[in-house]
Amino acid sequence: VPPGRCSVFDPAFSAREATALGQLGLRLLPDNEEGKHGIEGSATLFYMVHCGKALYNNLLWRNWSVGALSKMVIIGNSFKGIEERLLSRILERDYSYIAKVLKGTEEVALPTHPRYSDTFNDTSIHWFPLEKLKELSPEVWDSVEEPTYQECDDLEIIRKEDRVDQHGPAAAES
Repeated sequence: VPPGRCSVFDPAFSAREATALGQLGLRLLPDNEEGKHGIEGSATLFYMVHCGKALYNNLLWRNWSVGALSKMVIIGNSFKGIEERLLSRILERDYSYIAKVLKGTEEVALPTHPRYSDTFNDTSIHWFPLEKLKELSPEVWDSVEEPTYQECDDLEIIRKEDRVDQHGPAAAES
């Protein structure tokens, strides 16, 4: 993917990092979208390693349709791992879009490096095959309420209002 078609954002980017990424030809997203980045009809790869669950949930919410999800690939924390580590009531309450799409997701874990097993030990490639998404019940697609995380105790996300200088997860359209 040519650098000019790659968008990046991390609210923790310093001004120097943002400048360097711009000089490499990457497009810096201007605002903290809190993961709510729409693919706008283009096939898109999201590189979101070590991101909080809310970012994945927000991304799914923003692209909540068979057509959009079937054009996405996410490299990031294992959805199966999220499901295994959270109580189902918490997963469904706080991260409902992850919970709803699990049966429509294909996931392959990336191999762990023997020397750095604690670093990228939960990274997977996720994609959403059209056939699997179409098999989900119609009710799955009815609820399109924006996530708010009102009851979430451990929100792992930098909210828009938390930082002024912002730039995060990389997205590449192909």
